[in-house]
Amino acid sequence: MIKAVISGTGLYTPPATISNDELVSAFNAYVERHNSEHADEIAKGEREALQPSSSAFIEKASGIKSRHVIDKEGILDPERMCPNIPDRPNDEPSVQCEMAIAACNEALKQAGKTAADVDALIVACSNLQRAYPAVSVEVQDALGIEGFAYDMNVACSSATFGLQAAQNAVENGSARAVLVVSPEICSGHLNFRDRDSHFIFGDACTAILVEREENVTAGQGFEIQGTSLKTKFSNAIRNNFGFLNRADKSGVNKPDKLFVQQGRKVFKEVSPLVAETILKQLGSLSLDASELKRMWLHQANLNMNQLIARKVLGRDATTEEAPVILDEYANTSSAGSIIAFHKNKADFSSGELGVICSFGAGYSIGSVVIRRR
Repeated sequence: MIKAVISGTGLYTPPATISNDELVSAFNAYVERHNSEHADEIAKGEREALQPSSSAFIEKASGIKSRHVIDKEGILDPERMCPNIPDRPNDEPSVQCEMAIAACNEALKQAGKTAADVDALIVACSNLQRAYPAVSVEVQDALGIEGFAYDMNVACSSATFGLQAAQNAVENGSARAVLVVSPEICSGHLNFRDRDSHFIFGDACTAILVEREENVTAGQGFEIQGTSLKTKFSNAIRNNFGFLNRADKSGVNKPDKLFVQQGRKVFKEVSPLVAETILKQLGSLSLDASELKRMWLHQANLNMNQLIARKVLGRDATTEEAPVILDEYANTSSAGSIIAFHKNKADFSSGELGVICSFGAGYSIGSVVIRRR
């Protein structure tokens, strides 16, 4: 029987960073100008005044302290408040392709492999910068990989869903090795004029190499013990941007063409569902939560992660057991749990267990239990 092993991971981190203080300064400048321009309407009760943000509010609500972004200047310009990422000619590599190449090369190097050892590539992320040709096929071509590639989107759970697809391809014999890549430019779909969400997202790209166990050096990597995927439809997290927007000009600038969410509803509904999914999966593998050394959870909200970990373990988790990277990276959608894994796996000894778990719009939940070889 062929078994699938995660043999390498890679990470591309954009060099530009924005602190909470910087983001708040730009947001509050926008709020002050908006309220001044509409002072008469606000005074008459015809329009509500916008409320300023604060770094203390952001950190308390989310645990986020800063974020990496593709473009900083456009976001911090109170007149623009949107990243400035110009279109490129069709014969040049796309932005997502460049991010993916950097992350893939690190994953390959870590695994001691080259593109010649890979048969498939999956770009799994929340937002793709074009409909077609598939970004994955562009990355495949840039890396020189023979075989096949495709894009997939399950919002913040894209990487874990991609991991299951990679595991299936390896274990059914259709590929020796598969790269799962998540180039997330979340700043592109974020409404930086919305106080409740302007601080949530950052940009990053992760890559994971999944191989046949027989091709991985003894003692290297993490064997995939099992995957569990779950979806349940909800409008609590939504983004209506799409190719049909041009067919309805009246709605092109509606707020829901960018990221919108009902934060409290998401917290209340998703947290227990995630914990239940992890516990059920562990039970199906005849494992107990006490056997987990680490949970690499989706990096969206610190309070949410702490609650999920508490429900799984039956007690508060330490930062070693449930590491946090969202304080530096913010929410990077599907890349978040993989960044946590990438940065917090070197201390594992043979036989030790962990779970990579993501959750987000859909609702979608992806859980992957792994064991150090």
